[in-house]
Amino acid sequence: MPPKTASHAAALKPADEKITINLGYVDLGQIDLLVQEGFYANRTDLIRTAIRNQLTTHSEVVRQVVARKTLVLGIQHFSAADLRAVQASGEALQIRVLGLATIALDVTPELALAAIDSVVVLGALHASPAVKAALAGRIR
Repeated sequence: MPPKTASHAAALKPADEKITINLGYVDLGQIDLLVQEGFYANRTDLIRTAIRNQLTTHSEVVRQVVARKTLVLGIQHFSAADLRAVQASGEALQIRVLGLATIALDVTPELALAAIDSVVVLGALHASPAVKAALAGRIR
């Protein structure tokens, strides 16, 4: 088996989601000061660290809610074969993810409607625009 290349590894890891925040000038200035003094590599490094610290502080609450709401924590991918198997079983999926849920690009809107009953994603849902449009009434 050939070794994995950097581009192959990058293809396996989903890209981070971008968010936008508004900060006051004083807060932004303090961030820039900490970056300038070498505490953080850049603004993003400080913001990621602050977010991770808050998530660590509240990790027990997150764990309890994930269990109570029966959410899958992490990344969950649904291929066309997965959805055809669900459809053949006569069942329907209730997708519940905290993280990233992906529906393969070869999944048709008709297959998605036949196999997926509901979608709850706290994080990001990646699917074709046609599949997202077809499931719009089932996404909560």
